[in-house]
Amino acid sequence: QVQLVESGGGLVQTGGSLRLSCAASGRTLRNYAVGWFRQATGKEREFVAAISWTYGGTYFADSVKGRFTISRDNAKNTVYLQMNSLRPEDTAVYYCATLTNLNSRRGDYWGQGTQVTVSS
Repeated sequence: QVQLVESGGGLVQTGGSLRLSCAASGRTLRNYAVGWFRQATGKEREFVAAISWTYGGTYFADSVKGRFTISRDNAKNTVYLQMNSLRPEDTAVYYCATLTNLNSRRGDYWGQGTQVTVSS
């Protein structure tokens, strides 16, 4: 079992930045990739970014490329999502999830989510 806890969400103005954290416990993330997903009100959940825990490879949705970065801290068993140049359309609940590999979009373990609101 892996427990994931997201934090770092909040209210920010257009063009601002936030850094989300996804802290894992119960098992090392060494055997997983970790992805960030988001779900806006009335919309389906969508993939945002992922990172391979072992090799550090990353993948981003086109909508966030060049604005978001993803990183990991092995010692803290934590994944970060740095979000810059935020737009109102980035408003959503953001979730992290473990993935079988970098190409997977099916999460195995999920966090509870953290709200990000970008005001115009």
